[in-house]
Amino acid sequence: MAQRSTNKLWNTFLVFYAFVFVFVPAVCAQEAQPQPTPLTAPPPFKLIVKEERDELERHANDSSKRLRLTIEYAAAHLGRAEDHTARENYEAASAEVGMYHALIENALAFLSTFKRDSNKTRDLYKRLELALRAHGPRLTSMRRTTPLEFAVWIKKVEDYAREGRTEALNSFYGHTVVRDPQKKSNEKPKEKDKRP
Repeated sequence: MAQRSTNKLWNTFLVFYAFVFVFVPAVCAQEAQPQPTPLTAPPPFKLIVKEERDELERHANDSSKRLRLTIEYAAAHLGRAEDHTARENYEAASAEVGMYHALIENALAFLSTFKRDSNKTRDLYKRLELALRAHGPRLTSMRRTTPLEFAVWIKKVEDYAREGRTEALNSFYGHTVVRDPQKKSNEKPKEKDKRP
């Protein structure tokens, strides 16, 4: 009789260990598998509307007016993107953000053709910098209320606008600010001459 209860206890013990060492790790392994990353929406198409492009080209010789129009058009697209975001129409908002991005890119390319050290160029860059400074919080606010698959692209445009603002600031401070020389990480420091 004692033999039977010992065998029964031993069988129960083996079943318990089989469960612990075979089934539990299998279940944990399934739970530990990485979750697939959510798909992102396609990037917004960078496009300047034909009417806006024609108007900008009409003022190619008047750089001040051209930049003013570019900033106005960009701000209008940003406003429409905010409206679409508020109505949860994220695809339309993404399209407007793409148009905004194209206009800012166009403005920076246009300004890069001018001589850097002139006061007129500095004034134009300052106007663009002020506009981009005002647009930054609006892009951030819109990104925070947008689902991740669209917010990724808004973040890229936000970063691009920040870089454009830095470029604008560097245009009128670049020649007066003393910068540290860039050190190459693979260069060894020079040894001092050890002559007596």
